[in-house]
Amino acid sequence: MQIRVLGSAAGGGFPQWNCNCLNCSGLRQGTIKAQARTQSSIIVGNGSPDWALINASPDVLTQIKNTPVLQPARKMRDSGIAAVVLMDAQVDHVTGLMMLRERNSPLPIYATRQVFEDLTTGLPLVKTLAHYCTVDQHLIDPAQESFSIPQLDGLLFKPITLSSKAPPYSPHRHDPHPGDNIGLLITDRATGKTVFYAPGLGVIEPQVEQAMRQADVLLVDGTFWTDDEMITLGLSGKRAIDMGHLAQSGPGGMIEALSAFPDKRRILIHINNTNPILREDSAQALELKTLGIEIAHDGMYIEI
Repeated sequence: MQIRVLGSAAGGGFPQWNCNCLNCSGLRQGTIKAQARTQSSIIVGNGSPDWALINASPDVLTQIKNTPVLQPARKMRDSGIAAVVLMDAQVDHVTGLMMLRERNSPLPIYATRQVFEDLTTGLPLVKTLAHYCTVDQHLIDPAQESFSIPQLDGLLFKPITLSSKAPPYSPHRHDPHPGDNIGLLITDRATGKTVFYAPGLGVIEPQVEQAMRQADVLLVDGTFWTDDEMITLGLSGKRAIDMGHLAQSGPGGMIEALSAFPDKRRILIHINNTNPILREDSAQALELKTLGIEIAHDGMYIEI
């Protein structure tokens, strides 16, 4: 199984267009040691020219341009994106679908019923795409054992229900449903190797812990360093947990959760522009390095 990180930042990317926090202003001015990042998305493949795009970020055109394998050029109009798998309906994970509208056949999208409902009502992208390439809908049942994608039949995708938030435009924003957010346990049937991908993870529930124990690689939520990060910086009145994210530091944080799996490859993704781990020489980044926890970056390649 091959995984390429197209984007490793949280919504807004890094630097965020209107933010002048230490990280964003420092990157623009060249006063910190850091690298720019686009909004989070990965592709997964098994050695063929076809890939599954996991979440379609607003930066998808830049990400495709920076990833030559996504243009195999087998015919006049072509793409290595065989299908899109959506883990939620958040704006930073779905609006890239509009950039794929020139496809000359229906775009295969795999998502839960809740996500398709949000993309038909609160943010009607499915209706909009009906005027262009149209959408070939494949329903993911959060309770199902696994599903496969025809062009990637060597890979199995198992949905893992996550306790997080539906997007603000969801009709049930304050009435959570299983399927609003999922993680993915992706297994290569040939090797038996598995990755657990969960860029939006708020609570380590039993099914999440089981998936983490089963996986060889953990590619998980790295949004905030502290739960009150946005409050302390005066950028928001919400805590990380209020936004559906488990902070890295502190009791019960992501670092503590990952410490239970020292034998696995552990990588943080979906990193908010305010997170100090983006500064490569920060105490927080050095702490992660000491613990053997990696920080995802755009273009990162993982093979298991």
